[in-house]
Amino acid sequence: MTYSSSIPYQGIYVAGVDEAGRGALAGDVIAAAVILNPKKPIENLDDSKKISKKKREFLYNEIKLNALDFGIGRANIKEIEELNILNASMLAMKRAVDSLSIKVEYVLIDGDKTPDWKYPSTSIINGDSLVPCISAASIIAKVYRDLEMMKISSKYPSYGFDKHNGYPTRKHKEMLLSDGITEFHRKTYSPVKQLIKKIR
Repeated sequence: MTYSSSIPYQGIYVAGVDEAGRGALAGDVIAAAVILNPKKPIENLDDSKKISKKKREFLYNEIKLNALDFGIGRANIKEIEELNILNASMLAMKRAVDSLSIKVEYVLIDGDKTPDWKYPSTSIINGDSLVPCISAASIIAKVYRDLEMMKISSKYPSYGFDKHNGYPTRKHKEMLLSDGITEFHRKTYSPVKQLIKKIR
């Protein structure tokens, strides 16, 4: 992967940003910002959804070890419910970039939306497959969130959060019907919202 010639910045302190958990029914939405080190290139970076769990975890550690800087941002369940998931995702991205210790000079974001912030930036559709620093952010956000969902799973083992990570799988929907919602569920999301209506 190489940077597109259309990106108006080719310097060192460019952060890639992506999020994980936008389509989940439960858990926070997590964003990551990564500034890669050009002197320590990391091979085989790609969209986190396209690579195996084992490879994601390996690259997660490689990124943490070799990147110039990385940051994590989140929007919690209450913020998702109040702001909607798009605005909550933008907020998580802003918090991820704000958390960087290096003063970022440019930001590249996966998708077609750019947060309302002070940073010069460009959004790139399929950026997590095309731009290494966005791929790195995709991997960091995904693995970090998966680890959090494993912790939630230890509290509610029957729900299988460690398997589906809060996404609307058949197993997850079955558990919602049989055992109800938890404090980790997003009450504004359709399957959860419909269940609340039935209960009432």
